[in-house]
Amino acid sequence: MPALTIRNTDNIPTRTSPTMSVEIWPPIAPEHLKSRVETSQKRELDWLVSELRETLTNLKHGLEDCYALLAPIDPGSTLVLSTPRNEIVKGHITRVGTRIVKGTIHLRLKTLPQQTLTINPDHPIHLAPLVTLHTLLTHSLDLLTMTLSFTYPTESPTTPSTSSTSPSPQLSSPAFLSSQLRLLSQSISESISILKGPPLVTAADPSWTTRSIAPSHFVPPLTAAAGSNTSHPSATPIPPISFHLSIQESSIVLWLRSLEAADAPVGFGTKLAFAIGTARRLEHDEADRVFGFCCAGEEHTAGPGGSPGGVMPSSSSLSTIKSGATTTGKKQGQGQQQQQDKKQVDVYVREKVRVESADPSLLSLAAKLTALGHTLGLARRNLAAVMGEELED
Repeated sequence: MPALTIRNTDNIPTRTSPTMSVEIWPPIAPEHLKSRVETSQKRELDWLVSELRETLTNLKHGLEDCYALLAPIDPGSTLVLSTPRNEIVKGHITRVGTRIVKGTIHLRLKTLPQQTLTINPDHPIHLAPLVTLHTLLTHSLDLLTMTLSFTYPTESPTTPSTSSTSPSPQLSSPAFLSSQLRLLSQSISESISILKGPPLVTAADPSWTTRSIAPSHFVPPLTAAAGSNTSHPSATPIPPISFHLSIQESSIVLWLRSLEAADAPVGFGTKLAFAIGTARRLEHDEADRVFGFCCAGEEHTAGPGGSPGGVMPSSSSLSTIKSGATTTGKKQGQGQQQQQDKKQVDVYVREKVRVESADPSLLSLAAKLTALGHTLGLARRNLAAVMGEELED
């Protein structure tokens, strides 16, 4: 490398250092250098794996704290649901674990008479995102416990180790540890994404039509809208309100939609008022669009992941699902899907209200998971650097 020149404030050369180089002492023959390098790298890798034990133990304690924040412990968290600067929606709900067990909500919607919704304590509402989050946290804890037990086996000093109790070299190798940490990182990332929720888009979101809470979750159950099936007496009546809960930015978000059958007759006076401008429909992003409201008025049960949507399957379809029959299961699924499509009702959204309630437990859970994700990411980068591998997401 070139010589290093040190200059003073007057830019006059004063001293020049000799050329620097790195030498190994005592010198090693070239034929032994490769084996010495491999030995040094192995010792460095063994040291890093040993140091990661404390990091993984702290990660396990942190995941246990996160699991406790989502545990179904009474009395739960009481959250206020209230629209800002007005009293369109005013009430509270109680969340215990992944369920909404009780709540009372007073509504003063512009398109419906004043009413009060009371959640049935005997029929709680399962929040599908939190059910999935609970499953991911359980999977993460089991994965981390297995990783610690196989990578760092604990043996009694008085009991000699045997081949039946000691893990295989593949299960205690750095490669196994790296793959386990990658799976753990994916699980934590998915958990953080669930708490963050989908982005708040301005376009209409038709997914609420199949995820609205069933009327049977309330006391008394929501009744069908009067005159909703006037044109087609055989059609399924619709409840006047769509009640949908979601998770966004670690907060519980309530979407209320006032529904109207698309084929409901409109009086001459109403048409005339709309024509001359004395009456106007409420403007929102889902106005003047027809949605297929699924399974209105049917008995709902928890769907995949605990989602509060879907029709209760018959006993024959349940036995088919449990037995794992593929052909018959497809036929049953197609028939059930066709039955659901027939029972879809075309509706208009007359009024749409969004209410957000911050949940302190979910906010703390999101902060802890984010910190654990950063710690795990640093450990994975260090391990990949020593192993000479590229870090996979």
